[in-house]
Amino acid sequence: MLAKEVIKRVREIQVRTGRQVADVLAGQYSSVFKGRGIEFDEVRPYVPGDEVRSIDWNVTARTGAPYVKRYIEERQLTLMLMADISASQDFGSSQRSKREAAAELCALLAFSATFNDDKVGLTLFHGDIEQYIPPRKGQKHALRVVREVLTHESRLADSARQNTSGSNRKQWWRTWWQSRSWWQTGRQATNIAAAVEFLLKVTKRKTVCFVVSDFFDQGYLQSLQMAARKHDVIAVLLTDPRELELPSFGMVTLRDPETGRVIECDTSSPGFRQAYAQYAKDRVAKLESMFRRAKIDFIHVDVSDSVVEPLARFFRMRERRRFR
Repeated sequence: MLAKEVIKRVREIQVRTGRQVADVLAGQYSSVFKGRGIEFDEVRPYVPGDEVRSIDWNVTARTGAPYVKRYIEERQLTLMLMADISASQDFGSSQRSKREAAAELCALLAFSATFNDDKVGLTLFHGDIEQYIPPRKGQKHALRVVREVLTHESRLADSARQNTSGSNRKQWWRTWWQSRSWWQTGRQATNIAAAVEFLLKVTKRKTVCFVVSDFFDQGYLQSLQMAARKHDVIAVLLTDPRELELPSFGMVTLRDPETGRVIECDTSSPGFRQAYAQYAKDRVAKLESMFRRAKIDFIHVDVSDSVVEPLARFFRMRERRRFR
């Protein structure tokens, strides 16, 4: 994107998501995510009525007067947004791409965190870690997170764009209906496991971690389970309607933007379209079941629709679960 286009897009997201956070999400965000618990604050002189168990005997012995320990509930959280920026994220058959939907989702979460005085960090990943922004507070920092998700260019994504330059939206999606299904045998370029392992190395304290991806990868569940033992991990699946159902366009050439694998198929065949739709439906169901068994929360976002409702629905679910 050009600089002016980026600024315009970030401002649009800021205005839209800012209203939605104020109206819908900020209170729900605060109620479902807990801080790190009780933290020592200071010692102060004992006053009648204080718990004897709270007396700090070391300070009392040094000063010759009774002192008690004072604790406060630490509300502040660290929110880590882990966004997949692989080439498949640039696909969009409607008004926006999966990358743009990811930026809007990250904006909603970042502004919710800022509203609650929490820190926000960002990890952009593909085959490797593309960028890491340490957690910080403030609206300017939240806006930087949104801008980076929108504009950061991964090496493989850039290569894929060069191979499809000059294509319009319809031609682009025709080349995209790739081997992301039963016919793929080549390697997967996206590496979710490596991104999660990076998180475990750089994050010492407990964080709330949203992994935003289309999850076209394998072998990452064990890493996510390890992370979930220490952190609050939420998997966010982004799908485009054309990933779930193919229209009839006759013979088309499908190319994987990450691996370069090419296949031709007849989309006018009802049997082919039905098999494709069933596979896509089963894939989403299997992902949801897999994460549920691993005790990792799961959000499914249709990028052609609002990202607010899936997030609000998730918050409502978490709140109900807290009070069971």
